[in-house]
Formats: sequence, C-alpha cells, structure tokens
Amino acid sequence: MCGIAGLYLKNRALERQLGALFAPMLIELSDRGPDSAGVAVYHDPIDEDGLKLTLYHPDPAFDWDGLTEFLEEEAQLSAEIQPIASHAVLISDGDEASLRPVIEGYDPELQIMSLGRVIEIYKEVGLPAEVCARFGIGSLQGSHAIGHTRMATESAVTTAGSHPFSTGLDLCLVHNGSLSNHNWLRAQIERRFGIHCRTENDTEVAAAYLTAKLLDGLSLHQALEAAIGDLDGFYTFCVGTGAGFAVLRDPIACKPAVLAETADWVAMASEYRALTGLPGVERAKVWEPQPATVYSWGAAA
Repeated sequence: MCGIAGLYLKNRALERQLGALFAPMLIELSDRGPDSAGVAVYHDPIDEDGLKLTLYHPDPAFDWDGLTEFLEEEAQLSAEIQPIASHAVLISDGDEASLRPVIEGYDPELQIMSLGRVIEIYKEVGLPAEVCARFGIGSLQGSHAIGHTRMATESAVTTAGSHPFSTGLDLCLVHNGSLSNHNWLRAQIERRFGIHCRTENDTEVAAAYLTAKLLDGLSLHQALEAAIGDLDGFYTFCVGTGAGFAVLRDPIACKPAVLAETADWVAMASEYRALTGLPGVERAKVWEPQPATVYSWGAAA
C-alpha cells in the first residue's frame, strides 16, 4: 500500500500556505499507511557557504545543547541547533566531509535525516495526523513538499526506516512499491561512489542511485530516465531537489498515482481525494501519469 503526496508551488505568493495545503493531503492518505509518516519540506534556504542538516535522536531527553558545545569547542565548527520534537535542525559553516563523521561519531544513535541548503526532513512512527502535529507541518512555509505514509510489509516500523530518504544534498525520494535488484545496486553504488545506505529499505537504495547519477552529471530528469532501465521492480517515485520536483512510475505502472496542475501549483498523490482541498483544483488539469514517463518541473527538468 503506502501513500505518496507531493506539492510544488509555482506561484510564490502561496509559499506562506505550503504546510497548510500539504498537511491535509498527507493526512487524507492515512489509511494507505498508518505505521509511520514523513515529510520533506523545502524552505528557508541558507547561504551557499553553509550546510543545513536535519538530525534525529530516539531519546526525548537528548542533550542538543551538549552537541552544540561539542561541535563548537571540540570540532571547531559553528553550530546553531533548533530542536523540533525528536528532530533538530543544525546550521553550520562546515561541509559534509567535516560534519558527517563528527556527528555520527558523537553518538551512535544520532542520525542525519537530510543535509543541504534548503531541505528539512521530519519523520516518525505513528499516524500522519500525529506526525504532522508533532512537527508543526501545517504551519511551515516553503516552495515544495513531499510526503509519505507507510504501511510496512518488508521491514520493521522504525523512524529510520520511514520515508522520505535523502542521500545527497537537497535530494529526497518517496516510493510506493518494491525493488527486486536493490541489493546489487547497493553494492555497486557503495563501491563506486562511497554512498552508504544506512537502512535495509530499498527506497534508500533508489535515492542513492539517483544521487549517484547526479554526481555523474545527469539532471534529475535524465537520472530518472536512466532508472527506467536500471531499476527492476514496481514503483511510483516522487522526488525533490532544492529547486525541482519530479514523478516517475515503472513500465507496468501497477501502483496508483494522479497528477494535477494549475498555473499556481502542481501536485501528485496516490489518490485524487488527497488533492481535493487544493485551491482551484476544480479547474486543474488532472491526469494519470503514464508508465515509464518522467514528469518534472523547475530545475529538475
């Protein structure tokens, strides 16, 4: 099962309403995935010489101030941390090569959910409405958001194993379906690019595959076109980058998806009912994305 929702705002005047428009979309898909939910939101870009990370720790009493002090005093890195429930947003002048090993070495349970200049990822076990309330998704502003409601059929219900997955700067992926060659792909990607998947979820492998293709110089649109031949299985993907949004279904297209577009926005969901609250949806172009066809907007094109 699982449910996917994505919203890309073409009209910047709507960015103040991103969370208010998107949270109901995800909640509407609750019966497709009651085990966990997650959202990647693109907003509040930082300067090009900095990095924004979303961190997660399972201990509600985790000492985020202690991590700040460690980064500033021991690692000699700037650190501004804003805790948000079980997550925190870290802004630093360090790069990925300097920040990742320090953070992962500080506490083995501390996990990096995303990193980049624009992206923040919030995900947890629980119903979509509970997760959205916990992180204040409905009040967030931004340019686009991608979310997922999970019905776990192949792995444990954990925060780390929930969608979205981010394996590269400002890239994230949500996925409905199952890949059959993900173990082979995982080994190839780790050997050639040094991208290490940290969960058993095949969706993380798909995200790593796209990151690898981007490192090879492809656009997101081109990377998804390559995925049609390289990924075995069935899937609907919704992908985000710092300035783009894309959707792809496998050549059989056995997983449901619907797209809708107006002059102000483009949205996708596993079912049309998740789109009915969007402004002007009654005038939208609505269609079912074709098999093995990449649809992209913004810088993803």
